[in-house]
Amino acid sequence: MTSETLRPPPAPPPAPAAAVAPAPRSRRHRRTWRQALRRDWQLYSLAVLPLLFFLIFRYLPMIGNVIAFRRFKPGGSIFGEYWVGLRYFRMFFTDPTFWEVFTNTLVLGALTLLFCFPLPIVLALLLNEVRARRFKRFVQSVSYLPHFLSIVIVAAMVMQLTSVDGTANQLVRLVGGDPVAFLQQPEWFRTIYVSSEVWQTVGWGTILYLAALTTIDEDLYEAARIDGANRLRQTWHVTLPGIRPTMVTLLILNIGSFMAVGFEKILLLYNPLTYPTADVISTYLFRMGFQSSNFSYAAAIGLFEAVIGLILVLSANLISRRTVGTSLW
Repeated sequence: MTSETLRPPPAPPPAPAAAVAPAPRSRRHRRTWRQALRRDWQLYSLAVLPLLFFLIFRYLPMIGNVIAFRRFKPGGSIFGEYWVGLRYFRMFFTDPTFWEVFTNTLVLGALTLLFCFPLPIVLALLLNEVRARRFKRFVQSVSYLPHFLSIVIVAAMVMQLTSVDGTANQLVRLVGGDPVAFLQQPEWFRTIYVSSEVWQTVGWGTILYLAALTTIDEDLYEAARIDGANRLRQTWHVTLPGIRPTMVTLLILNIGSFMAVGFEKILLLYNPLTYPTADVISTYLFRMGFQSSNFSYAAAIGLFEAVIGLILVLSANLISRRTVGTSLW
């Protein structure tokens, strides 16, 4: 017999290991939020008061929108006396005064968005290039300060500066001009309002952008310098894409408040002489509701304004998600 015949047959290959069946996850998923709540209940308890605030002061008052479809009489039922359907909506759709204030709202909202959205980005980029820390802190402090002033104080300052004997007219007199009653001229109101908004909000808006700039990896700037990019190209190709999510988020939030433009400040600054350019939906609603006691009509206007704002937010979020890839939800 040869050695080949005495060689034992090769061992059969090992059987494949049986796949381990995953443990059922349904029970684990059902208990995840309960376990998280039990483990971190102190942390979740901090959200109770904000949730109660929004529930009581934001969501429960929405029930009152029903009087936009019902006839409301002061002293009667808080939900109105009887159903009138779309009567009040037809009233303001055919009211020329409403379309005038609607146009003013769009113009003031567009001007505010045009100036108050990009300027914080520009200021944040300029401050990011400053290397003198003391000067940088000084500029930050000076630009942040107006945000902490009350709307009433800001309006009073604007009225003093633009009065006939104010600083603005003193400069006009220095160049040989005649004093101008700025807040009584409709053509000056939009300029004054947007300028005061820029002064009050731009510095505060830079905080978020400066925080976003700190998250950009320094290696990206180093790689850009190796490729020969100057500071302008580094800003365009590295800095701006790095803060793009913050920019998009704030843009969507600004668009959401587009229709509710500056109610308090406009209410303090405007007067019947400047109604043609200063009267907006929120101030018109205030006059209809509290001065004319036409609460159902005011509720219809407010509901219309809220629906337009909701459509703007949803549209901006959808466009941002499909074009830029960043959105709120």
